Amino acid sequence: MMGKHADSIDSKVLRRIRANGRGWVFTPSDFLDLGSRTTVAALIRYGRDGTVRRLGRGLDDYPKRHSAIGLLSPTSDAISYAIGGKHATRLQPSGAYAVNLLGLSEQVPMKVVYLTDGPTRRIQIGTQQILLKPTTPRNMATAGRISGLVIQALRFLGKEATADSTVKALKSKLSDEDKAQLLMDVRYAPAWIADIIRDVAADSVQTK
Repeated sequence: MMGKHADSIDSKVLRRIRANGRGWVFTPSDFLDLGSRTTVAALIRYGRDGTVRRLGRGLDDYPKRHSAIGLLSPTSDAISYAIGGKHATRLQPSGAYAVNLLGLSEQVPMKVVYLTDGPTRRIQIGTQQILLKPTTPRNMATAGRISGLVIQALRFLGKEATADSTVKALKSKLSDEDKAQLLMDVRYAPAWIADIIRDVAADSVQTK
């Protein structure tokens, strides 16, 4: 009976992993409904046979494979989403990573920084570095929204770097809904960023 139960848990764990698809990053907390001890044992077995890959303590993925180069690294967002879910914390991309996500730069930073309302955490996966950096409630007020991404990107670029080209790029990349959200959250931005946000959203406001 114990063997059948273990096999049943293994099968359920594997089905959930496959259902989420390759590239999924997860923690044991994603299987709590199946039982913590049996789940951890199943993940260890699947790690040993190469089905899943251990990324760090309590962090695994179902890796994507490339026909020529083999296993691919998980995305920063997939990793941060798994960690945020495990610790019930919010995350906000910041710095050069926020700039990249908005399409204002094609350069992907070697160190990806997320602001968080949780503890500091550093993750190293191959050459990829991820830093979770605690910040103020004000900075986290727009977490998960386009306004949070824009505010953090502009903060990183600074007053000197936010030229007309940046405003034009944001105007073309953001939808009317995005611009409306920016105006709703403008109170969370420093005064100089608030001025840029109003400029970016101006055309959208005038057309309504």
